[in-house]
Amino acid sequence: MYRQPPEPDPAHTDPAVLGALLARHGWRRHGGSTGRYARFTPPGDAPGGAGVLVPADRAFPDCTALLAEALGALARSPEPSAPLVLTAVAVPSDEVSWEYGAERRAGPARWADAERLSAAARAMLLAGALAARRPAGFHGARLRPHAARDVEQTLLGPGAHAARLTAFVPAPESRAVTTTLLRALRATREAVDRHHTTGAMDAFDHAVGLGVCHELAEALTALVRGTDGVRIALAWAPAYPPPEGFAAAPEPVEFTPGDIPALQRAAVRYRSREPSLPVRLTAAVTRLSRTAATGPGRVRLRVLAGADVTEVRTSLGEEAYRVAGQAHLAGVPVRLSGMLESRGGFRRLTGASGVRPVPVTDAEAERLPKAHEHLDFFDEAYGDG
Repeated sequence: MYRQPPEPDPAHTDPAVLGALLARHGWRRHGGSTGRYARFTPPGDAPGGAGVLVPADRAFPDCTALLAEALGALARSPEPSAPLVLTAVAVPSDEVSWEYGAERRAGPARWADAERLSAAARAMLLAGALAARRPAGFHGARLRPHAARDVEQTLLGPGAHAARLTAFVPAPESRAVTTTLLRALRATREAVDRHHTTGAMDAFDHAVGLGVCHELAEALTALVRGTDGVRIALAWAPAYPPPEGFAAAPEPVEFTPGDIPALQRAAVRYRSREPSLPVRLTAAVTRLSRTAATGPGRVRLRVLAGADVTEVRTSLGEEAYRVAGQAHLAGVPVRLSGMLESRGGFRRLTGASGVRPVPVTDAEAERLPKAHEHLDFFDEAYGDG
């Protein structure tokens, strides 16, 4: 899902964007010929210290050469924010940053902290992508592959320490993810505050339409557990205007371990209240199993149409099981109806009925699993794993 950043190209770097990114990360602007160039020095450096020269615009003579020198200086700089600036220059992105509180920042960098922060950040971005696709209290397996593709170009930038991480979400392509995530975080903060004040959970119900969900509550819980708090900030890509209805510099959202009980209650509430769905699926049979030569059995299906999941499992009676086996051997899908159960993450179909093979064209048949590719499809050891 996440990849290493490319190197920025001086010939395609906008000086105004570079200057804005340097200022965002605390670099200070000094002197320079008005309207021609500016000099930026790292945070904490003396005004007379070494810095980078950034031309005012592409019309400046030798602009590309100056930008190459500036980008090269940033690549060599020991300043922790320099790699973040280079990444944002290379890939125009909205930046989502997570940072633990002062106590954790002051301590030594620990691999476990960095790994936990990274995993929670990934989960939070995926939750935002799921909600951007379709708001729901509990998503489970629904739309997960689509949401993963929505954030697959996201870059996880290096942090100054194990207590900070920045994600670069390409803009404007993935801006629906960042705007949904920001709305959802604000709504979560408000719902948690209401719970603290009144003990009520109704604000979480109303927040579903704003992107709050089981997956986001779980990600936030993992993020703050064992810490003194986390600060989540979002900064828009300077190459594009802020999205309509959002401030140019959104206020950060903060959560603490004291919020965990409310978040846990919300996560359970969302999962238990999401209803099962009646569906009519077209699916390819990929595995079958039963404990005897005759009787009912279990089937694994790759969903082709009818539900926003990639795979489901179901139990079938003897006749339906026979139809599924014949369809698999013939290389054709089946059509069936049932309830997509939320309790299994929308991976299980109950009450399956109306199982019958579906004719397909030669081109469609080529895309279906072949019987010889699944020699173990009659697998008596096959269970829920």
